[in-house]
Amino acid sequence: MAADGQCSLPASWRPVTLTHVEYPAGDLSGHLLAYLSLGPVFVIVGFVTLIIFKRELHTISFLGGLALNEGVNWLMKHVIKEPRPCGDPHATVGTKYGMPSSHSQFMWFFSVYSFLFLYLRMHQTNNARFLDLLWRHVLSLGLLTAAFLVSYSRVYLLYHTWSQVVYGGVAGSLMAIAWFVFTQEVLTPLFPRIASWPISEFFLIRDTSLIPNVLWFEYTVTRAEARNRQRKLGTKLQ
Repeated sequence: MAADGQCSLPASWRPVTLTHVEYPAGDLSGHLLAYLSLGPVFVIVGFVTLIIFKRELHTISFLGGLALNEGVNWLMKHVIKEPRPCGDPHATVGTKYGMPSSHSQFMWFFSVYSFLFLYLRMHQTNNARFLDLLWRHVLSLGLLTAAFLVSYSRVYLLYHTWSQVVYGGVAGSLMAIAWFVFTQEVLTPLFPRIASWPISEFFLIRDTSLIPNVLWFEYTVTRAEARNRQRKLGTKLQ
């Protein structure tokens, strides 16, 4: 450890702003919206977890689309160069430019892509038609609500103007539609070949694009395997 009086600061210190969100002191609504504003961070953590444990090509492609969306947002910000509102009251932000809002663009990409996936990619495979549609409607409504709340939080906390979050939402939605079409028409036919690559087999990367409802498939396969192993175990114990 350095002795007292020997600490030198040759350069200015800057915080990592990934999870740094400021809100007005004593404002309960602002405090709650500050946590909601961290939605993109929670989404990224969820994706990394899914990829580690599922290792499914479509999930990897989804994350790739989100990364591309963020790259497009960065490029647009540095081309438009529109400043943040109120003279940028926040000292620690990733960039001084605010058009379009990256949080809004991220969340609307995620929500719109998920919406398209739920209604166009996942098809019903069991007889519970009402329940199948109900959970899709509820989940879709929750996703769109989350995107709106994150966008609203950026305006409430003075990180962006309404126009910045609206344009961010429009950009994210259009990017989601384009990436969904690209994934379905271009990438999905290539997934079986990619899954057969030696490196994919080594990392246990799989393709489930031909399975209409992955949740129902995994549930039925797991249940059947569990019953089969239980019967074998019962036979050995007799």
